[in-house]
Amino acid sequence: MSFQLNGCRGFEILNNYKDKNINLPVRRTAQSAGYDFESAEDVLLVRQKVVLVPTGLKAFMLPDDVLLIYIRSSLAFKHQIMLANGVGVIDADYGGHILFPIINFGDSDFFIKKGMRLAQGVFQKYLTIDNDKAGIGELRSGGFGSTGG
Repeated sequence: MSFQLNGCRGFEILNNYKDKNINLPVRRTAQSAGYDFESAEDVLLVRQKVVLVPTGLKAFMLPDDVLLIYIRSSLAFKHQIMLANGVGVIDADYGGHILFPIINFGDSDFFIKKGMRLAQGVFQKYLTIDNDKAGIGELRSGGFGSTGG
């Protein structure tokens, strides 16, 4: 959370992944909106099943930022791989491990090799309604999927 106070935005490798050759997300071209995320481990995507794929990363951002996660187009088109939730939403107050819930809609299993680029993250500002009271005095206390539901 201290990064938010300093007005920073970026990525950090989680402590238990520091010695596993994890790459921080980067934009591939000057006009790319998204930062490419890689898989932190080898993962087998069994067809018609959802698997949480680890990145070994966490993000930090400004309080009115959100990090939106999208599957890479080539994976969706060529291999019928999608995020199970369509678009991932990483809130500014989520300081935990970024995991991708990926579903394989293909006819056969698909192997994700460590270091394979899976998704891209786009930082965006968001708006709230006038007099919004959500979260007044509340702090996130859980991890992945912890805002309720």
